[in-house]
Parts: sequence; structure tokens; C-alpha cells
Amino acid sequence: MPERDGDGGAPAPRFTVGRPSRSARTLLVTVAVLALLMIAFVMFAGFWTDLLWYRSVHYSSVFGTVLWTKIALFCAFGLLMGLAVGANMFLAHRLRPPLSAMSPEQQNLDRYRMGIAPYKKWVLLAVSTVVGLVAGGSATGQWRLWLLFVNATPFHTKDPQFHKDVSFYTFDLPWYRFLLAFCFAVVLLSLLAAVLVHYLYGGLRITSPGARATAAATGHLSVLLGLFVSLKAVAYWLDRYSLAVKSSGIKATDNWTGLRYVDANAYLPAKTILFSIAVICALLFFATLWRRTWTLPTVGFGLMVLSAILIGGLYPAIVQKFQVQPNEAAKEAPYIQRNIDATRAAYGIDDTVESDYKGTSKASNAKLRADAGSAASIRVLDPNVVSPTFQQTQQSGSYYSFPSTLDVDRYTVDGKEQDTVVGVRELNVKGIPENNWINDHFKYTHGYGMVAAKGTTVTGNGAGSTAGSGTGSGSGNGTDTGSGASSDSDHTGQPVYTEQGLPTAGALGPYTQQIYFGEQTKQYSIVGGPTKELDYAEKKREVTTTYRGNGGVSLDNPVTRAAYAVTLGEPKILYSGAIGHGSQILYHRTPKQRVEAVAPWLTIDGDPYPAVVGKHVVWIVDAYTTSDNYPYASRTTLGNTTADSLTDNQRSVVARQNRVNYIRNSVKATVDAYTGAVTLYQWDAKDPVLKTWMKAFPHTVRPKSAIPAALMAHLRYPEDLFKVQRQLLTQYHVTKAAQFYTGSQVWQVPNDPASKSGKAVPPYYLSLKMPGQSAQRFSLTSTFTPDGRGNLAAFVAVDSDATSPDYGKIRLLETPTDDPVDGPRLVQSKFNSDSAYAQQISRLRGKDSTIEYGNLLTLPLDGGLLYVEPVYLRGANVDYPLLKKVFVSFNGRNAFDDTLDQALDSLFGSGGGTSTGPTSPTGPTGPASPGGPTASPPGSSADPQVEAALTKAQKAYDDAQTAMRKNDWTAYGEAQRRLGKALREAERAEKAAKAVNPAKAAKPSNAG
Repeated sequence: MPERDGDGGAPAPRFTVGRPSRSARTLLVTVAVLALLMIAFVMFAGFWTDLLWYRSVHYSSVFGTVLWTKIALFCAFGLLMGLAVGANMFLAHRLRPPLSAMSPEQQNLDRYRMGIAPYKKWVLLAVSTVVGLVAGGSATGQWRLWLLFVNATPFHTKDPQFHKDVSFYTFDLPWYRFLLAFCFAVVLLSLLAAVLVHYLYGGLRITSPGARATAAATGHLSVLLGLFVSLKAVAYWLDRYSLAVKSSGIKATDNWTGLRYVDANAYLPAKTILFSIAVICALLFFATLWRRTWTLPTVGFGLMVLSAILIGGLYPAIVQKFQVQPNEAAKEAPYIQRNIDATRAAYGIDDTVESDYKGTSKASNAKLRADAGSAASIRVLDPNVVSPTFQQTQQSGSYYSFPSTLDVDRYTVDGKEQDTVVGVRELNVKGIPENNWINDHFKYTHGYGMVAAKGTTVTGNGAGSTAGSGTGSGSGNGTDTGSGASSDSDHTGQPVYTEQGLPTAGALGPYTQQIYFGEQTKQYSIVGGPTKELDYAEKKREVTTTYRGNGGVSLDNPVTRAAYAVTLGEPKILYSGAIGHGSQILYHRTPKQRVEAVAPWLTIDGDPYPAVVGKHVVWIVDAYTTSDNYPYASRTTLGNTTADSLTDNQRSVVARQNRVNYIRNSVKATVDAYTGAVTLYQWDAKDPVLKTWMKAFPHTVRPKSAIPAALMAHLRYPEDLFKVQRQLLTQYHVTKAAQFYTGSQVWQVPNDPASKSGKAVPPYYLSLKMPGQSAQRFSLTSTFTPDGRGNLAAFVAVDSDATSPDYGKIRLLETPTDDPVDGPRLVQSKFNSDSAYAQQISRLRGKDSTIEYGNLLTLPLDGGLLYVEPVYLRGANVDYPLLKKVFVSFNGRNAFDDTLDQALDSLFGSGGGTSTGPTSPTGPTGPASPGGPTASPPGSSADPQVEAALTKAQKAYDDAQTAMRKNDWTAYGEAQRRLGKALREAERAEKAAKAVNPAKAAKPSNAG
């Protein structure tokens, strides 16, 4: 019958929708199939390009191991979750009561049951599939835990509480925790699904009178609840062991890890009691299968909850309040000692050699000057400052550049090993003359050559300047022109290059100079095809090359080209005529990217460095194995601990896990700058974590014995590991629990005095001789200051020469607390605040130039500490820094001169005087008068006026030192003014005496 509208009028028109035509249906099906094929190809492209890349670096086994492990975990845990949830839904449906037994409340759900009835199997399958996919996907992220668990290697070290091997905590316990969390998820989802099905089909009632659940539903749900409580019992048991890796805090430190007194004497027994209660409660739930009543399990569950509050929460709080706090130092002492011992072992600082160091010297000036040359190869070329100088003098084209921070290595120059500042001339995409796809990816594809300069020498005025050798002429003109940039036409103060030019030539020997893989090479390049690649331009011609390595993926296959066109979002790759037979695509080109990809279980140091090994430039990359489950060892955050004033995105650590409490430099890796070949070498043969990964990924890490001698000569102690260790040593240099608890001997890493960033001073590489050593060793050094103060607490150095039997030995020189020694920040502050130095700096700077301060090096010297800081001038006419002055400080005496040798001569005397008193014309913090006569210390002049003036200077100096110790800066300033006045009087008197009788005039001293 026709339908009428609501007003009873004419019948409403009926619209019918016809079937789409055959051509329309064909079009829709075609579009759908094409869309599916496109999606499938995009997924395939990502997989295929990854596989090809791993094959190109010959680490396809890593790709396969990770892939198959993820597939296995996905299938296992996905099936377990899907089957468990599906089985419980099916069981709940089978246990439904007959329709006749349903209450009116349940009968109201008939329409839902009828709607689902035709699709019951599909609903069951869909729900099981969805939860299975989600569970499987989450499980794939745990592939590292699984591989560590199945390949676990013992540490042969047991924790002091449970006497279990450390491997249980680092490899087993994390996997058990994941399994427990997964089982909780299985039971909870199964319980939720079962409750919904039981309610839908009448097994559960909410509002109807009578029993709330049928006997079948009661039995089913009680079993699931029993399983949940059983898992809680397992959690309580594992919680006992987790106390050994639990983070908490005590008065001494906020990074405390491990059991404390309250954990061992309250939480541990509480967890054991709660485990027993949970087991009993679970049995009561299982007993419901026969008793068909919820009374006992409900009571048991309530008892467990109450016990968790009272035993697990209130009781430990009472113990802490009334037993621990009244005598915390004594109660916590054994546990603090455990933490100290474990932390020092976990970070490799337990073998630190600690010794007392006076910090002041009574040696004669002659001995100090002689020993200054042999105590260290004092590096005045700061790799953090001179990169613009390399850039301007060695760039050779805007399409090349050097990193902002250069590296320090060792090379033999003229038969002598020399600390050398090195940098690779890398490709700079922003400097390409005309940016287009061909130029960016086919023509400008690589950098070219390596540049090296002596770290201890710069070009000097006259005869030059040899820094820190003790044999340099020091015969530069020593004239301070005061004209700033205008005086720099001779460009003195430049690096003395030992490898330079295009093509490069020098002391490093012949090597393949094209740099296809580097720190700044981040874009892909297509090489080896018909397009010639630019090496460099000279005399109006271009020198070109064609890549002959095998470090890329071949693009001969059109399917491969299509895959990369999709992956890189560049369709030209598919059809460009610039790609032909032999073309390869290079990507993942930074050393850190490549090492991280082939060893995804390693943490990568933030500073790879280049070295010429054989006839190739290789990047040396330090890599670490880490853990955050070493019992009792305090945790640290790598991102924060390894940051300093030089850290940027390029130099930051690539951390697999940022929060750690165990670290080893277990692997030394190399990346060939031409071929891109990645080689991993086992460095720490005792590390159980590395042994475990080597079992998981066999044949990926070569033994230490395979390291060639040419490479071994360039291996060094890694910076990021040293930064972590020095941060831990700020607290854990204390080895006794009582002293550690008070926190009175906490140190800090000082901020960089030459930087305004407010960040930690970076460690410095240089060759030096520590007390007790007979020769210089290539070392990595740093300093410590007392917390909140500017004086020096300790100097630390680690032997960084991989060929030395003492490699990795940390030596700590602690200065006395009752006789403070100036620290770097205080030395820099005095230098910056002195008016006489400021005048020299002002004259040097001129109008349009800027001053840049280099690294402030700290060096042990005959019981004292020598500070050396290069000062650079960046002139308006020469827009890159040139070394113009060197500041030195020793025992409170300072000097400021054109070269290091001249500064040391001013400080100690080239003739080897014997004075150890103040010798600077303006006292211990004042500069020398550039190019003018100097004054003698008290007691060395035959002229009474000079002697009287210097006596006043000595008195003013003593007053200044007293005021400084008292932090009375007003009195300090007044004493400095008197000191300057007295020394100027001495200078005038000395001039007058020399004019009257040169033979009897005061002999020029060694003042700075």
C-alpha cells in the first residue's frame, strides 16, 4: 500500500537506487585494487630498501636476526593474547543459561543478541584478531629483552643481599617483568570479555532479584580472578628482587639505587608475607569452582588489600620513622657501602688511583722552566676555536666545510709523535653554487682530503713560536702593536699545517682523499653512473672523478629504483637519464648512523673522529654497552651527564637507553670514509653484556686481536665515557660510607670558564706527564672544584693511548682543603678582572676585532699547577681567529705574552732565576708591560729605591692574598691598587738606576 505523508495527503514519492553499471563497478574495483597495490608497494619499498642497505654493508644477518625475532614475538604473543581472549569469550557463550531461565533484565537484551547472532563467529574472530594484533605489535618492541634473556652471559659477580649473579638482574628480571605485565593484560582482557558475554547472555545479573551470577559464570570468573591474584603473588615475589635495582634517595644522593635499611628490614619481609597471602587468596578463588560461593575469596581478597596497606605501606613507614631516622647514618652505613662498591664497579671507576697533591710548588724557577717543556706538550691550538681558520685557509671552495669543532689525534711529524688538530674537508650542500637535483645529488657528492696542524705550534712573528716544547726560540718580536686587526696583515698566529692543500700533501702520507661518508654528509648521493663527480676546481678547470667503491646500493634494477623513488619521495629516481649502469645510491652516510644501524644494541659516542689508517681515511667511533639494572649501582642520565659547553646535536650521544647504571666502552668501530664499510672490533673482552650480544649476533664483532697496528695507534679513550665517569667521581671518589653520607666532600665539574653557556667544561686531550710517570702519555684531562666554590678540589687524567699497558687508568690528584688552590674559574676570573690585562686586550682588539679565549688547560708541574690559555684575535680584515697571546698562571703568578715560550720565560725566567715570589709587574694577577722593562722580586736588586718599592709590592701582594681568602673583595681591590702603584714605582726606579749606571742596574727579572 502506498505510503502517505503525515497529513494524510497524496502518497509520498518513492525513490529507488539502481545498481551501478558494470563499467562503474569495474572502475571502482580497479581503483580499490590499485589503492591496495600502492599501499602494499609502499610497505614493500621500505622493507626492500632496508634489506638492500644491510646487504650493501654486509650486515644482512643483523637485519635478519632482528626481523625474525620480531616476527616470532609477534606471532607468539599475538596468538597467546588472541586465543586467550577468544577462548574465554567462547567459553562464556557456551556456559550461558537457557532462554527460559533468563530474567526480564536479560530479556531486554534480546535485540542485541539477535543482532549479533548471525555474526557471532565473525565477532569472536574480529575481537581475537584485534587484541592479538595489538599484543603482538607491542611484543615486537621487546626483541632486545628476549635476545638478552636467551643469550645471557653470567657476570660471575653476586649481589650482597640475595646472592644472585648480576646477570639475573640485567638479563632475566626485565624479561620476567615483561612476561608478568603481559600475563596481567591477558587475564584482565579475558576477564573483561567474559564479563561482557556473560552479561549479554544471562550469566550475570545486575538489577534482577536473586543470585547475581549463575553457577557456571561464577566458576568461570572465579578462575580468572584466581589467575589474577596468582599473578599478583608472582609480582610480590619478583618485587623482592626488584628492590636491588630500585631507585630512591637518601640524604647523600638523589640517584640512590638498591636496598636501604627499611627495604631489607621492612619491605622485604612484607613482600614475602604478601606473597603468601596472595597464594592463599588465589586458592580460595579456585575453590569457588566447588563451593559456588564468593564469601571466602571476597574475604581473602579484602585481607590481601588490607595487608598491602598495613604491611606493605604503614609498617615500613613506622620503621623508617622510629628506627632509621633517629640514627640514619649508622643504620644505612652497610647499604651505602654496597652502593659505593657497586657504583664504582659498574662505571669502571673502582681502579682509580687517588693521591694527594699539594697544588703549590717550591721548586726553583730554573727547574720549573726546564720541566715545563717536558711535563706536557702544551696544546695552544684549540680545536674548538680554530675551525674558522681551517675554513678560511683550507676550504678551497664554498661547497666544502669543516666541522665547528675539530679533533685531536697523534701523528708522527719529523720523527716525533705530535699532538695534532685534524679536520676533514666535507661536503657543504648549502655552499653548492647552484642548487638543483643534479648538482645536489650527482655532481657534488663528496668532500675531499684531510687537514692537520700541529697542536703545540703556530706561525709566529720573526722566528716563530713553538708552544710548550721547551726548545722553541721564543724570539718573536714580542711587540704589541695595539692596532687590532690592522696589525694582522702578516697573519701570524695561524696553524702550522702538516697536511694541507688540494690535493692534500704532507706528513700523513698518500691516501684516498674523496670523503663520501662524514659527520656532515646527510643527504643521499647517486654515484658511479654517467655523471662525473666534482673533486675540486683549480686554474679554471674542474677535477672530476667517478666513485669506484661498493658502499652503495645498485640502481640497475628498475624495481629497486622504484622502491627508492617511493622511499625518498623523489620520482626522478625512477626515470632520470642521469642514472645508468653502475649507478649506486649512498645514504645513511654519517658514521654514527651507520654504526647505530648495524649494531642497534650499542650506545654511540657523540664524537667520531677521522684518522688516516693505511691508505684510507676512516672514522673511529666509540660504542658502549649499557644497562639500567645493575644491582645497587646509582643511575645517571647520559644526555645530561655527557653534555658540556661544546655539545650540540651533532656531538650528542646516541643513547639506546638514556637512563643507565652500567656502561662499558666495549666496541671500537670504524667507518671507511670512501667505501662506507663498517667494522666492529671487540674492545672490552670481559664485558658480559657484549658477550651476550655477540651470541645473539654472531660474526658481527671481530676480536680485539684483529685490530691492525695502524688503527691501534689512533684509538683513544672516549670522551663521553670519561664525562660519565668524572660526573660519578664528584660523589664516588669517597669510598667510605660515613664520609659519603655526610656529603661534605661532594665535588662538581666546573663550568667552562671561557664560555658564557653556563655548561660544564669539556675534557681536553693532550700529552702530559702525571706525577710518578717517566714520560708523557696521551691523556684526557679535567678538573673538579668543591661544590659551590672556585678553588680546585682535584685534577683527573685518564691514560688515553690504546697502545699503553695503562690505557684506561684513571689518576686523581686531590688538592688540600686547608690550603686552597685556585681552580680554573677563579684563574679565569682574575685574568678577566685585572685592569692591566684588560688594557692589553683592549689595545689588541682595536676597533673592529673580537677576542676569543681558547681552552684553559690545567697541567701538574713539580707539585704545582700550571694554567695555560691561548687568546685569539678575530680581526675585521681577517675574519677568522689567530693566536695572538698566551696567558699562563702558576702558584698565583701570571704572565701574558705573545707566545707560550715567551710567557713561560716571563713567568719562570729564561735564565733560570730562583725566585718563587710574585714577579708580575702588577702582582700575582697582573700582566707584564708588553715590550718594556720588567721589575725584580724583593731581594734581587742592588738599588735601594727599587728594593723599597718591591718590598711595598710584596706587602700589598700578601694583603691581597689574605683578603681573597676572606672573600673581602673591597680590601682585595685596595691591595691590588697598592700593588700596581708599588710595582710602577719599582719600574721607574729601575729605569732611573739603569740610566745612571747600567752595570749596577737591577737585572731584568722573569716577570710576566
